[in-house]
Amino acid sequence: MGDPGWPRPGCRAQGGVVLPTVVDLPEGHRAGDAGLRRASVSVFLAGLATFAMLYEPQALLPELTRAFDVTPAGSTLAISVSTVALAVGLLVLGPLSDRRGRTGILQLSLAASAVLAVGIALAPTWPVLLVLRGAQGFALAGLSAVAVAYLREELHPSVTSRAVGLFIAGNAIGGLTGRLLGGFLTDLGGWRVALGGVAVLGVACAVAVRVLLPPPRRFRPVDRSAPLLRSLGSAFTDPALLALYAFAAFLMAAFVAVYNAGTFRLESPPYDLTPALASLVFLAYLLGSASSPTAGWLADRSSRRLVVPLSVVVMVAGLGLTTLAPLWCFVLGLCVLTVGFFAAHAVASGWVAARAALGGRPVGQAASLYSFWYYVGSSVGGTLAGQAWQGAGWTAVAMLSGGLCLAALVLTLVLGRTRSLDPARR
Repeated sequence: MGDPGWPRPGCRAQGGVVLPTVVDLPEGHRAGDAGLRRASVSVFLAGLATFAMLYEPQALLPELTRAFDVTPAGSTLAISVSTVALAVGLLVLGPLSDRRGRTGILQLSLAASAVLAVGIALAPTWPVLLVLRGAQGFALAGLSAVAVAYLREELHPSVTSRAVGLFIAGNAIGGLTGRLLGGFLTDLGGWRVALGGVAVLGVACAVAVRVLLPPPRRFRPVDRSAPLLRSLGSAFTDPALLALYAFAAFLMAAFVAVYNAGTFRLESPPYDLTPALASLVFLAYLLGSASSPTAGWLADRSSRRLVVPLSVVVMVAGLGLTTLAPLWCFVLGLCVLTVGFFAAHAVASGWVAARAALGGRPVGQAASLYSFWYYVGSSVGGTLAGQAWQGAGWTAVAMLSGGLCLAALVLTLVLGRTRSLDPARR
């Protein structure tokens, strides 16, 4: 049975966006196929490299504060400029992938990002480092713009949610790897050695993805005669998609706020941990790499409308634990929060692709808009967290993150009331 989300011959997408007639598309890769394994591993490695390069400076924020004589809030710009540039890149590369294809953009994105990573490690001044980080963020948009859409197109629907969960697991492990390498290599040779180590990882993953990623079999470009703005606008005409975009922004803002400020808390009294020891807290990401495919598996068998809000509730519980004084409570809280975040994000991102396809909207553009708001949330949440920490310490950070989680939870109630487009799903 073919993919029910793919438009049938002669169908016309909503919002005036015409999709091509589809005849005899090959079936998507199923469980046990070599193509499924290669696609899953490739996108996993791409996610690992992308998030290692994107978020490595999070473990280095106190070190960058000292090296460049900037404030804690100012040091968070090393992350925020990249996530803002990445968000802008999504608006360009997402629609482009709907017309030109996914694989070339993904491979070029990784290659360019790895080259820029080398330049960042050699940056002579703070402004130069920020400019290069911005350019790298734009380049990294290629993965976020196409990965979920690629998996949705090339894999059979029976395995799509699990594959997306594995991709999110790669993101989690990449974020962990970048932060751990950052902490330990900083202790060994300083922040430049730390950034250089992750640049080497980025090059290795880019080569592996170039070799392993299967060529597309099911991609069909959207009608190039359709105006791009009208095509992009069609992704804003579904209330469920709008709610998912806002959900991504609130969820990511809450998560990044905790981890950005958490680094400063761990290196401050009463804990006074070294960068290497403080970076160990990012081992919590391993739990996120397990919860994301598990949540996808549960969503395949039950309901996205149930899994997503429950995951946000788990986040709130973890956040509450971080407000307790003992170090073990703080660490446990981060672990619980991380489990909930990656579970919610994995299911919500796959929900966007499925909803767009079933509604006849360009999948790449819908996925890009989800990621756009996701990284807008990252930029805003990360910057606000630095200011909250400077102003009133961890209490202010927890209140900020808690409010954002509650806003995300309200949106899940809105999603629960929207009409499903797939009669086979609840």
